[in-house]
Amino acid sequence: MTTGFSVTGLRRLREVLTRHVDSGKIPGLVALVSRNGQTHVETLGTMQHDGGAPMQRDTIFRMASTSKPLSIAAAMVLLDECRLRLDDVVDPWLPELANRQVLTSPGADLDDTVPARRPITVRDVLTSTFGLGMDMTALGTPILGAIFERGLTPNLPVEVPEQDEWMRRLGELPLMHQPGEQWQYQISSDLVGVLVSRVTGKTFEEFLSERIFEPLGMKDTGFHVPADKIDRLPPLYAPDPATGEFQVWDEAEGGRWSAPPAFQGGGGGLVSTADDYHAYFRMLLNGGVHDGRRILSRAAVELMTTNRLTPEQQAVRHALATSAVHISFGQGQQGGWGLGMAVRTHHNDYAPIGQFGWDGGSGTSTYADPANQIVGVLLTQVGYTVPSPAHVMADFWTTVYQAIED
Repeated sequence: MTTGFSVTGLRRLREVLTRHVDSGKIPGLVALVSRNGQTHVETLGTMQHDGGAPMQRDTIFRMASTSKPLSIAAAMVLLDECRLRLDDVVDPWLPELANRQVLTSPGADLDDTVPARRPITVRDVLTSTFGLGMDMTALGTPILGAIFERGLTPNLPVEVPEQDEWMRRLGELPLMHQPGEQWQYQISSDLVGVLVSRVTGKTFEEFLSERIFEPLGMKDTGFHVPADKIDRLPPLYAPDPATGEFQVWDEAEGGRWSAPPAFQGGGGGLVSTADDYHAYFRMLLNGGVHDGRRILSRAAVELMTTNRLTPEQQAVRHALATSAVHISFGQGQQGGWGLGMAVRTHHNDYAPIGQFGWDGGSGTSTYADPANQIVGVLLTQVGYTVPSPAHVMADFWTTVYQAIED
């Protein structure tokens, strides 16, 4: 049976990835690509930048923002079961977000506000348009300063508080934009987890485990790494931007993922493996079914994996991405956004329109492509303080597509 990839193409994939590891800029990586039921895996390099244990297929990685496309599935289960509706107002579950005030402009003082034109809905939260988020063009504004100071995003040294306190702090702030008006990054993805937890009466992780992880056999996915698996977690590096010198941002033993977190963040809190993520994205490609068992409805998967933004919202998102390519090292230019993930709406590199997934600031990348029936997962442990993780991601996807053989 053909894998759908050429032998020559897969050899080039390995050679290109090996080049990145041999350069000394990427200590190690795990790469998985599948097509037509066949899976090809590369494990290269070591767990630490100065040697040590080799990378393995079951090495556990901090998924960072690659958590977003997975954590959104919990909300889709609730939509399928009519425990949530897209146009429900969120106030019954998230009363902290009732009666919002909205800044007169994103750079305004926190008390320079007008009342929100309408309440926040489930749809606003799921599409990342509820009115608050990480806008890197707004660095230095009072609202972004307040977001950082309150620990509402995963930034050191401010610890992210437990869920109810997180909501209380979020509720103290005005919105940057009117509900439903503009796409904004990150905070919505964390808010989804709180919403799921409050609707179900379970922790976000309990519900994800019950409805997504366990049915898919994702045995190494969660919000922390238990002690008996901690040897499979490499350190996370944030190299010095000026020198490229490796600096440990998070150790495995005693690090941020070595114990259950106060806040289970759907925006960037998960750890996982290449095979676990492959199972999830294969399920999406298969219309919500895994090994004959339905996890999500086909309609839910279509909602997640097709563009949900209006032309105006998409134009703002695209402008943000293309004006910041020098900062993002070329990432984020897909154009569209579904629920919890990017969706390609224009063909500007090797990947076709319709490809969906996302990247993580810890050097992770995972996408599925319905047109070619491809899933790709690339996992490293190098943060985005330097361009090297973005470069290896770009080269991974280029070599995946050049390897297609039909």
